Amino acid sequence: MKLDIEKVFPFVDKEALKQKQEEAVAQLKILKEKTGKGSDFLAWLDLPQKISLSEIDKINKIAANWKSYDAVVVVGIGGSYLGAKAVIEVLSKYFEKNDAPEMLFAGHQLDENYLSELLEYLADKNYGIIVISKSGTTLEPALAFRLLLNQIKDRFTESAIKERVIAITDVQKGALRKLVTQYDLESFIVPDDIGGRYSVLTAVGLLPIAVAGWNIKEMIKGASEMQTQLQEERADNIAISYAAIRNLLYEKGFTNEVLAYSVQRFRFFAEWWKQLFGESEGKEQKGIFPVSLNYTTDLHSLGQYMQEGERKLFETFIRLSKSDKTLTVSKTAENYDELNYLAGKTVHHINSKAEEGTIEAHYSGGVPVLQIVIDDLSEKTVAELIYFFEISCAISGYLLGVNPFDQPGVEAYKKNMFALLGKK
Repeated sequence: MKLDIEKVFPFVDKEALKQKQEEAVAQLKILKEKTGKGSDFLAWLDLPQKISLSEIDKINKIAANWKSYDAVVVVGIGGSYLGAKAVIEVLSKYFEKNDAPEMLFAGHQLDENYLSELLEYLADKNYGIIVISKSGTTLEPALAFRLLLNQIKDRFTESAIKERVIAITDVQKGALRKLVTQYDLESFIVPDDIGGRYSVLTAVGLLPIAVAGWNIKEMIKGASEMQTQLQEERADNIAISYAAIRNLLYEKGFTNEVLAYSVQRFRFFAEWWKQLFGESEGKEQKGIFPVSLNYTTDLHSLGQYMQEGERKLFETFIRLSKSDKTLTVSKTAENYDELNYLAGKTVHHINSKAEEGTIEAHYSGGVPVLQIVIDDLSEKTVAELIYFFEISCAISGYLLGVNPFDQPGVEAYKKNMFALLGKK
């Protein structure tokens, strides 16, 4: 993985960047020493090199046992589902199913049509449920789980609950923990010292990813290598550079960051990234607003704004250096579409030139651009990206002066919603 920062200049002064990198190195030191804000939620920092092999084996055993299911429903919201959904989508082929259950998701919204159609779809399916909630009472996942559990009870014997439901929840308290005890369910722990958006490399993310058929040992390997590399207190550490540049740009009025991607499998990775940075930095009336754009699609809808709208945004591109497929454009005699000039070129080459043209146009139009270049769409690479963004986000939050590991504002809508619903 490489970080190209050349197109943040001259928006960022090189001397100012050096100074900000030094500040970022100091914040990384505070992070590692666990003396900063939110230090009770830092177990993710060393997790890749400390994760229990017995837990990995337990996860892989369940994945093997559940291979016969038609589908598995992952019930969770926010960090309880986004990381798993992101990784599964990055790794999955577009139209080719691997030898694993179909992965479905519920509990991440309150759309009645979605839940009704999901239950209808599952009515004749052989399926299991992974329910992820620390308390077990968060409205969206609790409601979806209630509906799904009722269907399991109606369709199968009561003993089927033990066979078909796995809970990832608090170690000793909460509604789900009581259910685990009642039905003697297989369970995993939502760690007290890891927030949801940093939990992809715990059972919260790893169990659904393994059940979906992917190699979680390769993920741990990739994240472990990143842990070693990105905890080095050096100015040229790419996490240090990314965090420093983001904060320098923010100080200069660039208050919105666009995560841009041209590989369609990054759609939900971008959703996970938005939660990570939005929930970590958006507090105390501060923070860079994270958004994402899918190129070239969005160039035909928001391209005009990106080129000539308010200059309050910068872009971070995720770019794939090579494709695992080769599709070459052929020459035609009639040239009806006037595309013969592309003959002999691969679609990946064309897509790369579209990216380069977009980057140059936006940069010339006043948009600072960072580029993250990856070599493939493997388990190892996606885990490297996850750890890179996690540690960069933590450093960036500290530079901003906020606690990157709490989310007090999330409760505001809940209070109003519960009052309107009549909850005592």
